[in-house]
This record gives sequence, structure tokens and C-alpha cells, in this order.
Amino acid sequence: MDNTVRGTIEMTAAMAILGTIGWFVVLSGQPIMDVVFWRCAFGAVTLLIICAALGLLRGRLSLRIVAIAALGGAAIVINWLLLFSAFSRASISIATAVYNTQPFMLVGFGALFFSERLTVTKLTWLGIAFAGMLLIVQAAPDAGDHGTDYFAGIAMALAAAFFWAVAAIVTKKLKGTPPHLIALIQVCVGVLMLAPFANLTHLPADARSWLMLATLGIVHTGLMYILMYGAIQKLPTHLQGSLSFIYPVVAILVDVVAFGHRLQPAQIVGAAAILVAAAGMNLGWSLWKSKVPA
Repeated sequence: MDNTVRGTIEMTAAMAILGTIGWFVVLSGQPIMDVVFWRCAFGAVTLLIICAALGLLRGRLSLRIVAIAALGGAAIVINWLLLFSAFSRASISIATAVYNTQPFMLVGFGALFFSERLTVTKLTWLGIAFAGMLLIVQAAPDAGDHGTDYFAGIAMALAAAFFWAVAAIVTKKLKGTPPHLIALIQVCVGVLMLAPFANLTHLPADARSWLMLATLGIVHTGLMYILMYGAIQKLPTHLQGSLSFIYPVVAILVDVVAFGHRLQPAQIVGAAAILVAAAGMNLGWSLWKSKVPA
């Protein structure tokens, strides 16, 4: 099988798996702190086995690499806590759409800390995403909304995107380090961070909760990382960016099918604006002939 075809299949599968994560979080019925703890715990075991099988545990890592990976891990764990908390407040659809403002967080970091140029095109995409955000914020939740605090959910999804961008910036410092090993360090950090706060004295009593938690760790973390990193090695950047939008589409479909959540027209337009703007930013779509710095 051609490398590009295989990479496309792997990336599609990874993004489809990621799109169902909200469903498993909600159906687990567990407090968010416990959900993220067990995701990290099951994910750590899975990634440890994977790294051992790939021979990645034989080499020695410097203290600097471990420290940087751990810092990124802390940001990733906070990102999960915020995003999962947003699901029950603003709905999976809205939280996922708002979460996809990640590219703009990265652009902001690039301009602030790395002196990267802000072009007119980038600012235009940012403006479109901001307009989409305003549409989502001003739209009151409908009667079928499962959210308990809509605006807090939106704020949590935005904060989750911010911490994802922090993790992405930090991980850029780890070029040459096997990504599976970085992921292993990150989930191990999550276990250590959350163990003091997780409710380990009253464990889930039913098999379904354990199945959901194990799936989040084994499938949504271990398997998803394998598929995604495998695809990244095979695909050009523009194709990776295109396929990454399978994630929010699947998440919105899951929200509609599994939970019966229907977006209002303004919310649909707002979510579409954010996703189109994020696609334009990721894929380098140009709106203007001139790329003069703003």
C-alpha cells in the first residue's frame, strides 16, 4: 500500500477516534478529575508497552528533555481537564468548535515570543474566527442543551485551546525525541499531578464506567497516538491539516446522534466560521494577493 494512502487511513482513523472522546467522557459518569486521571493511567500502561515494543526505552534521555516533556505534559493535562469540563456546560459540539481556535493561539504565541509576522490574511482569518465566537456566545442554549453553564463552558474550551498551544510550543523544543516517548512522559506526569486529587478511595462500581475509562486510555490515548504519529511521518503537512478537521465534524455528529443536541442557526454559523477560519490558517489559504505584514 502506498505510504500516502496508508497515512491517510491512519490519520482518518485517529481523528475519528478523537471525535468520539466526548461521548466516552460523558457516559463514564465519573468526575472530570477522575476521568483524566484514569485516562492518563491506562494511557501510561499502553504507551509503556508500545515504547518497550519499539525499543524506545533503551536509550537514555537527558534531564532537560524529561523536564521539557513534563512541562508540556502539565499543559496537556490541564487542557484535558478544561475541555472535558466544557462538554457538560456548553455541549460537545460548541466546546469542540471553540476548542478549534488552537491555530490562532499558536499564531499569537508566534507573534509575541518568536517575532513571526502577522499577515493581512492571518488577521482576516482571525477576524472571521472571532466573529464566529461572538455568534456562539450571543446564542442562548436551546431547550435540548445539556449544558449547565454555557458561558463558563465556552471560557473553559478557550482556555483548553490556550493550554494546547502552550503544549505545542513546548513540544517544538523536543525535535528528534520519539513522539511516543514524549506522550508516555506526558501521561505519567498526568498520573502524578492528579493522583492527590482523584477519588481513589471510591472507585467506579460498574463495569461500564471501567470500560469507558479504559477505552479513553487505551484507544483514545495509546492507539490514537500510534495512528496519528504514524500518519504524520507519511503525509505532507497540508494533508495532515485537511484530515484534522474530521475530528470536530465527528464530534458534532456524535453530539447530535448520541445526545440529541441541536445547534441554533447562529451557533451553526459561528461554529462553521471558526472551523473554516482554522482550516484557512492551517492550510495556508490566501485571501489576498499581497502578503504584506500588518
